[in-house]
Amino acid sequence: MVIGLSGSPRRRGNTEQLLDRFLAGASDAGGIVEKIILSELKYPSCKGCNACHKTGSCIMDDDVNGLYDKLLAADCVVVSSPIYTMGITTELKSFIDRAHYLWVRFFVLGSHIISQEEKKVRRGYFLSTAGMDQDDVFDTAFPMMKAFFNILGFTHCAGVQAGNMDEYGGITGHPTALENAYQTGTLAVKEILSGYPCLEQEKR
Repeated sequence: MVIGLSGSPRRRGNTEQLLDRFLAGASDAGGIVEKIILSELKYPSCKGCNACHKTGSCIMDDDVNGLYDKLLAADCVVVSSPIYTMGITTELKSFIDRAHYLWVRFFVLGSHIISQEEKKVRRGYFLSTAGMDQDDVFDTAFPMMKAFFNILGFTHCAGVQAGNMDEYGGITGHPTALENAYQTGTLAVKEILSGYPCLEQEKR
């Protein structure tokens, strides 16, 4: 199962188009895909109450209940977000913060452990776009994505990032990004079905 999370508040924008191409490649390779639009869900940010430190569960009851279990059961999770003011969107950051109870399960309570062998073949990808043509425009996003995938028990595989959208006039003007996303999705499913670990990991 390949689950795509769109973290953009704008429908059918640059990063959602990247996500759609990734999912199309995954589907064409034989994968079962699902897309989830975070902006269409209702959920508050983490309140820092630490109730989950006792129970391993979040006390809030909202639209993301059960979604994290679905992500944990997936073979591949691909997350897309534009860069706003040098960081990921509010929708995505709040969603990542709400996964704190999973961090508690892994690293405090030890009640939900995914082995290192399982993690090798579980894949997480980050797709992103930015208006600016600046070398460090994506830099703040990678630690957050690495932490998120680590909590879920996925290897952070090399995704697709495309800057300079202002110059290109949007993702459709970029010469390679959409095709790269499609090919990345295709390869992800082919290697998952073959039982291959993710060799091209994200280094940043």
